[in-house]
Amino acid sequence: MINFRYHVVSLTAIFLALAIGLVVGTAALNGPVADSLRENVNGLRKDNSLMRQSVNSMQKQLETEEDFAAEMAEVVLPGKLNDRRVVVVSLPSGRDQTEGVVKMLRTAGADVTGRIDVQDKFINPDSNNNLLELAVTAARPNSAPSTNLPGNGHGVETSSALLANVLLDRPAGSAAVSETDRRTVLQQYATAGYLTPEDKISGPAEAVVLVTGQPYVDKDSAKKDESVVKIADMFDRAGAIVVAGMGSTGGNVVAVVRGDPTLSQTVSTVDNANTVQGQLVTSLALAEQLSGKKAGQYGVGDNAASRLPKLPQ
Repeated sequence: MINFRYHVVSLTAIFLALAIGLVVGTAALNGPVADSLRENVNGLRKDNSLMRQSVNSMQKQLETEEDFAAEMAEVVLPGKLNDRRVVVVSLPSGRDQTEGVVKMLRTAGADVTGRIDVQDKFINPDSNNNLLELAVTAARPNSAPSTNLPGNGHGVETSSALLANVLLDRPAGSAAVSETDRRTVLQQYATAGYLTPEDKISGPAEAVVLVTGQPYVDKDSAKKDESVVKIADMFDRAGAIVVAGMGSTGGNVVAVVRGDPTLSQTVSTVDNANTVQGQLVTSLALAEQLSGKKAGQYGVGDNAASRLPKLPQ
C-alpha cells in the first residue's frame, strides 16, 4: 500500500529534479547556447538595419526619378498636343493618378474639354437593366446621340456608346450632337449616380484618355473587368484612345487590350500611369495616336513594346 511517506519522498524527488534542471539549464544558456543566441539576434538586428537603409535609399531614388520626369515633361511635352481636344474619363480604380494625367495633357498643350468620373455603380453588374433603360431615355431616340447604339442587352456597352457619342466628335456625315443634348445626357447619368462630371464639358473631343488601375478582386471581378474593356472598346470606336493604367496582369484592361489582336491595333496603353513617368508617356502616346494614327503599348509591364514612343525627328 502507498503511504504518506511515499508521497512525500516522490514530491521531494520531483522538486529536486526541477531544481537541478533549472540550474543545469541556466548554466547551459549562460554558456555556448546563450552566446549563439545573442550572436544570432545581433546579426538579425544588423540585417534589419541594412534593409531599412536600403528601402530608404530606394525611396529617395524613386522620388528623384519622379522629380526628374516632372522636369523633363516641361522640356519634352510643350507643343505635342497643341489645339488637340481631349476628354478624360476616370474609372474608380484610376482616381489617384487622374490629376497627374490631366496635368501632363495640359503641359503638352491639349485642350482638355472636361473630365468625367465614372462611379462604381456604372460598373456594377446589378445596374445592367437600369443602364439599358437610361440609355434609351437619355438618348432622346429621335436625336443624334441615339445613333449606332449596340442592341445586345449589355447595359455598360450601350451606355458607354451613348457617352462616347456625346463626348467625342461625330463621324463625317453624321448629325452633330447639340450642346443641349450633351448636357442632358450627362446630367441624367449624373443624377442617377453613374458618373460625376468634374468639369463643365466645353464641347466634343477628338480623343479620350481612359484612366484606370488594378483589376477588380471581388466576387463580380470577371464581369466588372469585362465591363471596363467594353468602355474602352466603345470609346475606341468613336475616336482615338489611350488607356492610362496601372500594371498589365490579372485581367485589367491594359492586359486585355495587349492580349487582343484587334484592340491592340487601335488602343494605346500605358501600364505605369500611377507614376510621373507614365503620365508623361500617356501624353506622348496620345500625340502618336493623333498625329500618326498609330497605337502603341508602353510602360514596364508585360507585353510593353517600349517605355515610350519614339519621338519624331
